[in-house]
Amino acid sequence: MKKAAVIMGSASDLPVVRKAADTLREFGVPCEVHVYSAHRTPAEAAQFARSAREEGFGVLIAAAGMAAHLAGALAAQTTLPVIGIPIKSNTLDGVDALLSTVQMPSGIPVATVAVDGAVNAALLAVQILAVEDALLAEKLERHRAAGAEKVRKANAEVEAQFNG
Repeated sequence: MKKAAVIMGSASDLPVVRKAADTLREFGVPCEVHVYSAHRTPAEAAQFARSAREEGFGVLIAAAGMAAHLAGALAAQTTLPVIGIPIKSNTLDGVDALLSTVQMPSGIPVATVAVDGAVNAALLAVQILAVEDALLAEKLERHRAAGAEKVRKANAEVEAQFNG
């Protein structure tokens, strides 16, 4: 199975990033977590992205706040899929990171999830890896079915309370 990398621009992003790593591990996807800054350690970030395929990775997740150039900086150095997680900041509530992540130039795509959307980033990474992994695809089906069952249960409880 291919690995997933979860890369954050700052260790302060760890509370959000941890959710992505935990979700990947729940699905049995091997993952590595790193701190590489597009601005403070650009050479290390670029080198990681350039060698990721040869190192057994199938997808990269990049979390960054404010200017949020990390996902784009990684995507410019690899042809692997890159998923960006814009991180909420105190300054502009994450809108700056969202716009920086989603506004990539033609030819360097980055998939972008919601601000602080680490779980969805991990689920999208699992979906990408599941294209060629039937067992992983089955795990996704079970995960979706469990989510649907939770909604059905909640609906029954609400209906009983209000429509009794």
